[in-house]
Amino acid sequence: MPLKRIFTSTMATGLAAVCVLASAPAAAARPAPPRTPVAEGSGGAVVSDTVESTQAGIDVLRRGGTAADAAVAVAATLGVTDPYVAGLGGGGYFVYYDARTKTVSTIDGRETTPAGDSSTMFVDPATGKPYDFETAVESGRSVGVPGMLATWQRALQRWGKFSLADNLKPAEKVARHGFIVTPEFERQTQSVAAKLGRFSPSAELFLPGGAAPKAGSVLRNPDLAATYRQIQREGVGAFYGGPVGRDLVRAVQKPPVVPSAATPLTGPMQLSDLRAYRALDGAPTHINYRGYDVYGMAPSSSGGITVGEALNILGNFPLSTMDQTQALHHYLEASRLAFADRNRYIGDARYVNVPQQQLLSKRFAASRACLIDPHQAGSSPVAPGDPYSPAPCATAPAASSDSNEQHTNHFVVADKQGNIVSYTNTIEQLAGSGITVPGRGFLLNNELTDFNFAPTQGSAPDPNLPAPGKRPRSSMSPTIVLHDGKPLLAVGSPGGATIITTVLQILLNRFDLGMTLPDAIAAPRASQRNSATTDAEKGFLALPAAKGLEALGQKFKSGSDIGVAAGIEFLPHGRLLAAGEPSRRGGTSAAVVNGRN
Repeated sequence: MPLKRIFTSTMATGLAAVCVLASAPAAAARPAPPRTPVAEGSGGAVVSDTVESTQAGIDVLRRGGTAADAAVAVAATLGVTDPYVAGLGGGGYFVYYDARTKTVSTIDGRETTPAGDSSTMFVDPATGKPYDFETAVESGRSVGVPGMLATWQRALQRWGKFSLADNLKPAEKVARHGFIVTPEFERQTQSVAAKLGRFSPSAELFLPGGAAPKAGSVLRNPDLAATYRQIQREGVGAFYGGPVGRDLVRAVQKPPVVPSAATPLTGPMQLSDLRAYRALDGAPTHINYRGYDVYGMAPSSSGGITVGEALNILGNFPLSTMDQTQALHHYLEASRLAFADRNRYIGDARYVNVPQQQLLSKRFAASRACLIDPHQAGSSPVAPGDPYSPAPCATAPAASSDSNEQHTNHFVVADKQGNIVSYTNTIEQLAGSGITVPGRGFLLNNELTDFNFAPTQGSAPDPNLPAPGKRPRSSMSPTIVLHDGKPLLAVGSPGGATIITTVLQILLNRFDLGMTLPDAIAAPRASQRNSATTDAEKGFLALPAAKGLEALGQKFKSGSDIGVAAGIEFLPHGRLLAAGEPSRRGGTSAAVVNGRN
């Protein structure tokens, strides 16, 4: 039975309107504003993690702002309402379709390693072995130079209509007035309470009275509101070398732990590292998949190449005519092979030679596709291929898989002119390093733990070892798809290394398996990343195909939700379909300027 027949529509009816949170007493308990996962209309659209951030973007679009303006407003507001995965202390990747020039461009806002760090920054000199992962995370050593604010400024310079100060106003208002705590925010806080409780400013902000704020209560962040106001007045220099930056550097060099906590690893970041930071303009990755032009993020992200290579591999097979078991088997095997090549070849292209053109060639994809046995799953770790000399079905020596990425957020924006933003950003682990900058109201990332702590590729060079100024490899995969030269959809997801497989699976669901975009996002997921077992949601294991996949040798590990996707599709006659998650991570918030929200 074809996979496209398994799922029924998730299009909601009677969808509730999104609203901006107003001021309320701190002790108030009320229902959180409703989240609407699907909306259809015209004039622009936003899909993001929270009601307040989506509304911030819609308000900017209604005032005549571009997709870039709205994206900055959304991202800044997520720093308030989704602070454990977003905010000034992080970075990300910004993919933009310009309707005037009909081109796709990117901004690399990934965090960088301070100049004072080295390739052995995560090796304990006392033992010669890598530090325990959590020891590295909850420290100043894990904090990369944040790229978030520089990305916003660069996006506005290139494509914005309003000033940075104007686009920060919605976030400043929400931080000042507060937002209603959702059950998901309460759950997330509880899950990282030990980490937050180790650092005094984090405990004071996120654990009022020593416990996670209750769903329905109001959480304010006056320090962050004041930080946004200072940036509005003084510009990005307040952060990249000014008073905000000085406070940030002090927190990295001497993390503000509570008196009872052990002293964490410190970081060598200097104010000069902040002054030197640049968000980098770049060209996207590009492949053509069954007539669809798929654009993604080039290194330092591995997302665009790995999604592209997997699609190229799958382009050798007629997935739409396969039964459910075979379609999913081929998806898992293509991902297994693409991840082997990712781990071997992809890192920050300013530091390592990434064979991007070769990895995305149809010839190389064919050499990998012939390794897929329709009757038997591969045995991981499978070896990488040789993109420089892709002989049929040839492989290189086996190498291990490695990825420390965890929590992220993704949102999409389109404006009435047809400009599009697909933007994934993060502070890495949930709550990042756990360090809130004293008096500033935002958490610092732990992005540098996305580096491999020690070599992982055997006798071959490891492309993802730390170096001064280097950007750690990411799996973030913000994607924009054109068809016949016109925008068709934008999509992306959080989820660490599972981002790649989530985006890949959504594209297959939509293009090969005949699903609508809402159904493609809601469908159960599995993530094979060249490991012995495939992570799978419970819903995936309940599919009729699951038994057939296991009979082919696919091995699964049941786990939690995979990804939290957001997408926008361009419909005929200027209509937009905005689609988010109906249930994963409490659901996401979709809205359009004109139409049903």
